[in-house]
Order: sequence, then C-alpha cells, then structure tokens
Amino acid sequence: MAIVEFTSQLHRFVDTPRLDCDADTLGAALSLAFDHNPRLRGYILDDQGHLRTHVAVFIDGHKARDREGLSDPLVSASKVYVLQALSGG
Repeated sequence: MAIVEFTSQLHRFVDTPRLDCDADTLGAALSLAFDHNPRLRGYILDDQGHLRTHVAVFIDGHKARDREGLSDPLVSASKVYVLQALSGG
C-alpha cells in the first residue's frame, strides 16, 4: 500500500493523518486523504484542483511533476510526502 504523510506544519492548522492506501496516482491518494478530512483539501489544492503554489509533494524522493492533473503514478510501495514549501530568505 502507498503511504501518504503530511508535514507537521500543516497539522497545526488541520488534522493530517498518515494514510495507507491503494491508489495508483497522486490524485487518487490525495482524494482518499480528503475523504478522511475534507478541510485538508483547501490547504493542499486551489479552486481549480491544482496543487497550491506553496505546497510541494515528493513521491519516492522525487518532486511530483503534474501539479495540475495530479497524474503522477504510484506503486504499492510508494511513499508520498506533502509539505508546505518555504519561501523567503
């Protein structure tokens, strides 16, 4: 099963459970996470369903490529990390 984890910074604002799921794309995995906590969607996706500008997603150590369609593939052993990208200096 793929594992989806969210950064602890997001947990300050909304419940971010660790999720073990059978999903074949990033979008499917995030959809399952949003089923567990619908409020999480607004922190991760914009009004068009795309990843927000300041959200980064890594799948098996590589940055997700499809920020709009969320079609990056997952395998059963995938590890997905969702975090808020930091800006500033």
